[in-house]
Amino acid sequence: MPVVIAGPTASGKSALALQIAERQGGVIVNADALQVWGCWRVLTARPCAEEEARAPHLLYGHLPRGAEYSVGHWLREVAGVLAGAERPIIVGGTGLYLTALTEGLAEIPAVPAEVRAEADARIVAGRVAAMLAELDDATRARIDVQNPARIQRAWEVQRATGQGLAAWQAATGPALLPPASARLLVLEAGRDWLAERIDRRFRAMLEAGALEEARAVLPDWAPAAPWARAIGAPELIAHLRGEMGLEDAVTAAQASSRQYAKRQRTWFRARMRGWETVAAG
Repeated sequence: MPVVIAGPTASGKSALALQIAERQGGVIVNADALQVWGCWRVLTARPCAEEEARAPHLLYGHLPRGAEYSVGHWLREVAGVLAGAERPIIVGGTGLYLTALTEGLAEIPAVPAEVRAEADARIVAGRVAAMLAELDDATRARIDVQNPARIQRAWEVQRATGQGLAAWQAATGPALLPPASARLLVLEAGRDWLAERIDRRFRAMLEAGALEEARAVLPDWAPAAPWARAIGAPELIAHLRGEMGLEDAVTAAQASSRQYAKRQRTWFRARMRGWETVAAG
């Protein structure tokens, strides 16, 4: 039976997936929207080469910067994995990926390039609040209003189709992996315990080369691009541009990571109530 593991950043979900794969067999499949990008291994805490050698890993770091990618692309790739012979262990912190996998995904038409460009420009101009205000009430009540990427996606759908994202989701098709056909696990982590791990891990990332990863993408930096949303990347880029000191960048990146974890935990509590809870750590 397939296993699906959800958990906030730094909660140890990748280690749990590897433990299951080594003890029971299976292929580990990424369900983290940030770990798909080839430019970030250290900064997104992708499994290292040694961990990848201990069990098969799929959908990690397989996309170049600038590639088109969405939850729909990810589901199509996972469908191919599910059709294989080896049991998948699907692990990640992107709630939208995991709920789409287990609850289904609305077949929303592709957003035209000009609408995407308009949305990108508004995000860069700091008009996220205005975009949120333009959404219909049902969509605002459904999305993570603290996540600019989710606001942008909802705004693009409404602008392109004339129909709110919530209405499209109400017409959702069947799930690729219904709950009855998989073991669904969600890691629960205490706020203070997780915050300490996040802060410690970010400093370890710096020692492991996160700043060098940011330096490598600096010439092509595009803050509105999906690949540029890696947690901590904007702060490191700001440091490399001379806009803040390294210690200030670290402090800001740690705060961003803690805020991201808070949003993840809120999503999991709201959308994964029927999942089996596992204590982190």
